[in-house]
Amino acid sequence: MPKIIGGSLEAHRQQVRAKVFDVLRTQLYERGFDAVTLAGVAAEAGLGRTAMYNHFPDKESLLVAFVEDEATRYVERLDEAVGAVEDPVAKLATFVRLQLRVLAEYHLPPGTALASALAPAAYRRISAHADPITGQLREILAAGRRSGQLADEDPDILIPMITSALSTRSIIDVPPEQVESAIDAAVRFVLRAVGSSESR
Repeated sequence: MPKIIGGSLEAHRQQVRAKVFDVLRTQLYERGFDAVTLAGVAAEAGLGRTAMYNHFPDKESLLVAFVEDEATRYVERLDEAVGAVEDPVAKLATFVRLQLRVLAEYHLPPGTALASALAPAAYRRISAHADPITGQLREILAAGRRSGQLADEDPDILIPMITSALSTRSIIDVPPEQVESAIDAAVRFVLRAVGSSESR
């Protein structure tokens, strides 16, 4: 019987998953999804194959669980950051900054793109985690319109334009010492695009 880490089955499960996700994160960004194997992740995480399969029956389920965990952590981080400011324009600036800083923290993994690496149902499950992020942006824009600080534009048009701009890696693919000034420029661009004259 495998040794229980952490004092309870749930604590053990969470600690095993955290260890596996740390290994997977490194392997994804060093090797790419195509080169990742359950056996390789298990070995580096110090788990037996049987223990690994008890948690993740296949590579796809491992990747889905990993991305869901990362997305949940990011949404919590975003909620905390945006909730710490009151002004809608400051909230939008905070939203833009965090989106780009997180994008800068992660390098694109080599190999197959995520959409083509997963079955459609699994990819839809992962994509669903974008909904709270989009919802947060929608609330910020609505508050800005109500206060008169942002233009009264259709959010269904603004939101995809903003999210598309913020997903472009070319913004932060600059020398490290230029990342913050690039993010500042992106914040000013988005604020102007939604009708704010304020500079953040």
